[in-house]
Amino acid sequence: MSTIEKAVEKLGKKSQKNDSAAPTSSSPEAGVNLMSDLDSREEVGKAVAPSVTRSANKSIVLPIKELEAKGFVSPYKPRSYIAEEYRAIKRPLLQNIDTNMAQGTDHANLIMVTSSFEGEGKTFSAINLMLSISIEKDKTVLFVDADMAKASAGNLLGIPDDTPGLIDVLEDENIGIEDVLLNTDLPNVRIIPVGVAHERSTELLASERMKQLMAELSARYPDRVIIFDSPPFLQTSEAAVLADCMGQIVFVVEAEKVSPDVVKQAVSRISDDKIIGMLLNKAARYPWDNYTHGYGYGYGHSYGAGRTRIGGGQNE
Repeated sequence: MSTIEKAVEKLGKKSQKNDSAAPTSSSPEAGVNLMSDLDSREEVGKAVAPSVTRSANKSIVLPIKELEAKGFVSPYKPRSYIAEEYRAIKRPLLQNIDTNMAQGTDHANLIMVTSSFEGEGKTFSAINLMLSISIEKDKTVLFVDADMAKASAGNLLGIPDDTPGLIDVLEDENIGIEDVLLNTDLPNVRIIPVGVAHERSTELLASERMKQLMAELSARYPDRVIIFDSPPFLQTSEAAVLADCMGQIVFVVEAEKVSPDVVKQAVSRISDDKIIGMLLNKAARYPWDNYTHGYGYGYGHSYGAGRTRIGGGQNE
């Protein structure tokens, strides 16, 4: 039985016992497993707010070697263990895009990656999905850092904190997506950074401009998979807002640590028209594994306390 199958079985057993859907534990990226395709739900988008200089046609070199050293998928090693794991994880997502786009379902190519709490590995999973899909021959990937409180993805990908991004587009109608879009050295990968931190991020994400932007991104590039790294559902209000704009949601659950009741509470905030898949992360690959390292947030008291926000005072 494969690692993924064991994880699904394990998660399923706990779901039956607790009338929920997900387990808990504390091990790293090395044991990423999938329980795909559950039900569907919906809510509200995401937003932030400043205005800055434009970065049209800017290109960055992704730190692939550094990412690989931290356990991420490498597009240059498509047969590694982690690459095989994410090959299984991405397949149902891509199939949903092909099926639902053919049936006229809205925004099936908009995929949000989230979790209940920080530290469960959602950013690790979102970046790995991006890198795994970049290996596909007939797909392009647009990665959107929508975790406005932390911007962890941008840090991992080598993007400076003051780089204009999604927040700036939502705040300033004179700035378009093309002004903040970053090309990369991977020919089929583009990135939209989070932008400058802003106090009114929730309101910006819930704005009409955000809805128009998401509809445009989804319709303009039907062959493009758009992955959003979202904040945790139970620690921020932005995640619920962002979910409303999505077609699919990948819900990351840390194995052996997060209770099914907690996952059920978080997922209940997503409306029923969304396709939801549960991804079991940090599961020990073998019974003798005892991981004490791994990717995770690991910060202090309030979510987003480390980012300086424009427009005001308190951290959300």
